Amino acid sequence: MQSVATSPPERVRRRRRGQQLESELLNAAWDELVEVGYGNLTMESIAARAHTGIAVLYRRWANKDELVLAAIAHYGQAHPVETPDTGTLRDDLLALLTTFSKARATFIAVLAAAGFSGLLADTGLTPAQAREKLLGDHRIRNDQIIYQRAHDRGEINLDHLPPAVLAMPFDLVRHDLFMNLKPLRPKRISSIIDELFLPLLQSYQNPPASTPPTTTRRAIR
Repeated sequence: MQSVATSPPERVRRRRRGQQLESELLNAAWDELVEVGYGNLTMESIAARAHTGIAVLYRRWANKDELVLAAIAHYGQAHPVETPDTGTLRDDLLALLTTFSKARATFIAVLAAAGFSGLLADTGLTPAQAREKLLGDHRIRNDQIIYQRAHDRGEINLDHLPPAVLAMPFDLVRHDLFMNLKPLRPKRISSIIDELFLPLLQSYQNPPASTPPTTTRRAIR
């Protein structure tokens, strides 16, 4: 008796749900943003890349702008910059700013391109508001950790240092990244630390007796 060939059973499609599904949707939105840019990106193109229906996106995000903002924030949170612990403030800053510059160059380039392509205009956000929304404090910040360690080692006195001084090296690196859209050269990072930040830091270490210490020790913005 001749046997009848049977076709193999169809592969059961893996059902995605919850946090896993949302993460995959956000990853697809990020990949689409990198590949085609904000101006050419649509909810339909993201759904196609994520192999899902457009209704799945609209159940979570009201429009393209909300989804893109969520995708950018998700990418940043999913690729954190590790906090170095070299034993000295200078070397911690050198390691952190170098790693940050390399890790965030592509991220900031995509963010800047999206902003120039209409993201800010469409959302009504200012650049400062967009930065806070996308890069806000979802975790303990690297700079707070290394400054607190330096304070505990006796290298600096945080009670005498204004937040603007502590923010300065990070603000300069972000400025250079946004202006050049590529990682900073090692010489530039060393210059920011050795020629600008550390001399400024030293001037605050022993304030005049008549100058009250700075009491505000909040997160650096």
